[in-house]
Amino acid sequence: MKRILSLLLALALVLTMAACGTKKAETAEINVYVLAGPTGVGAMNLWAKSDAGKTANTYHFTMPAANDEVVAAIAKGEADIAAVATNMAATLYQKTGGGVTVLAVNTLGVLSLLSNGEEIASVADLRGKTIYTPGQGANPEYILRYVLTENGLRPDSDVTIRFVGDGSELVSVWQSEPTAVIMAPQPMATTILMKYAGSRQVMDMTEEWNKVSGGESALMMGCVIVRNAFLAEHKGAVDTFLREYAGSIEAAQNDVTGTAALCEQYGLIPKAALAEKAIPRCGLTYVSGSEMKAQLSGYLQVMYNANPKSVGGKLPDEDFYYGA
Repeated sequence: MKRILSLLLALALVLTMAACGTKKAETAEINVYVLAGPTGVGAMNLWAKSDAGKTANTYHFTMPAANDEVVAAIAKGEADIAAVATNMAATLYQKTGGGVTVLAVNTLGVLSLLSNGEEIASVADLRGKTIYTPGQGANPEYILRYVLTENGLRPDSDVTIRFVGDGSELVSVWQSEPTAVIMAPQPMATTILMKYAGSRQVMDMTEEWNKVSGGESALMMGCVIVRNAFLAEHKGAVDTFLREYAGSIEAAQNDVTGTAALCEQYGLIPKAALAEKAIPRCGLTYVSGSEMKAQLSGYLQVMYNANPKSVGGKLPDEDFYYGA
């Protein structure tokens, strides 16, 4: 009897271990919102795999036309996960009473300074220049002012900053003012460079940020966030998303041509030829956990110092950063 009991216990243990070994990761249906432009590029391969039924989770992608639609979708519970600007993530955190968490940073700086033949070798050479840029009262303005100030230039005094309402207006700037400098995001910067034969990129604002930040922050412009109510119910599925999303970003980095075709297919960037030139300049990355917190909190601090409203009035609390 003892031998039989021992055999039964051993069998039960083997079956339990086998069940644990074959336990599947939690999955769920997830509504994902991505904006057109660089912050959405990293999701293109995931979108295609989901459409082909090759993902663990089931994803329903939506591409809204404006940031406000993402905010509304999160507030209404229509969006579970969204790719947004990092300062918008911080603002949403305040607006929702801590109702969202940043999962990972997906995009570093996407801003470039462009010249139509003018010799500009350093930030100091911008003294006396006129810089056209979109983004008044948003990330581009604060990034530009930070880099200028940290290099000893006084914005609005040593440099003239002229804002345009829409990035598409930058395409015609050199027709009326050929000596102007343009600060443009991707893929608009690539569009401008393709139109003007003598133009070139004279500065990458990510590099300029790194030069003056002293390693205390990184120019982290895009991220993915999750609605906390969804996270509480489906943490395992969110972790599965992060693994699949990291793979999608890696695919975009390694297969630019294929990802460019998907950008056109899904309407993220109008033409694959433009996307193929722009993607390597989009700062695609995947940063999470404590590293994300260290670098992103420093970036948000700079935004807050420039204008508290840019991050929702105050800096996010510790629980804003997933896995940190």
